[in-house]
Amino acid sequence: MGRVEGKVVFITGAARGQGRSHAVRLAEEGADIIAVDLCRDIASNRYPLASPDDLKETVRLVEQQGRRIVAVEADVRERAQLADALQQGISTLGRVDVVVANAAVMPLHGQPPLQAWTDAVDTNFLGVVNAVHAALPHLPDGASIIATGSAAAFMTGHKVAEPGVNPGGSGYTYAKKALSEFIHEVARNVAPRMIRANAVHPTNCNTDMLNSDPMYRAFRPDLENPTREDALESFPRQQAMPVPYVEPLDVSNAVVYLSSDESRYVTGLQLRVDAGSYLKFHDFHV
Repeated sequence: MGRVEGKVVFITGAARGQGRSHAVRLAEEGADIIAVDLCRDIASNRYPLASPDDLKETVRLVEQQGRRIVAVEADVRERAQLADALQQGISTLGRVDVVVANAAVMPLHGQPPLQAWTDAVDTNFLGVVNAVHAALPHLPDGASIIATGSAAAFMTGHKVAEPGVNPGGSGYTYAKKALSEFIHEVARNVAPRMIRANAVHPTNCNTDMLNSDPMYRAFRPDLENPTREDALESFPRQQAMPVPYVEPLDVSNAVVYLSSDESRYVTGLQLRVDAGSYLKFHDFHV
């Protein structure tokens, strides 16, 4: 306990899934939280996103740990909204020490197709840039910046058989690759102030994004109406370890480490919490 005692952590996509898990796990270790989430659906995204009640539940769970939290509904695609949300949090909690840019959508086969591309890139990549850039003026020396990537950023050998058929899915993969390079460059530029920047890349994670009809169809294209049970047969194919997915807590434990002073000299890292997904696509290289 107390690994991030006294720190204030700014988390996007905090209403449920990985974001909520990060908020609660960090609160367990002594952090106060500035929590942001859109709390409404995006038309091109074909599964429901978090609700205002979900964000209230995150507040309850953090407060249950005896920590303070400021929760704000805001759109990561709009930097001004993030800046306002962050300012609200700082006004109450006094500072911000850690950024966890986590918000993401997976608009597989979303309609209209190019809107799905736009929403994927604007949320998953631009949303990370906006969160980081909104926070930079407020971060003290020794702060930590963390972005949620994806094992999809490292998958090679997948050819696009029909370009333009699934822009939402392509936008997701592109955005995760782009944020990986962004974090690398941010790390170079903030290093003189002892600020570190790292990305965490989960494989399949047991959240609402994975447990959705579009993902079931992506993993079982051989079936017309696949169920979760059908998809569970295919989920393990993405990992070298014989598991269908990791849990949000597995990712949160990595986030706690990167938020804490234990990682004070760790920067520019692409940390994979992927049950060996990377091993299935890459030989060893330096």
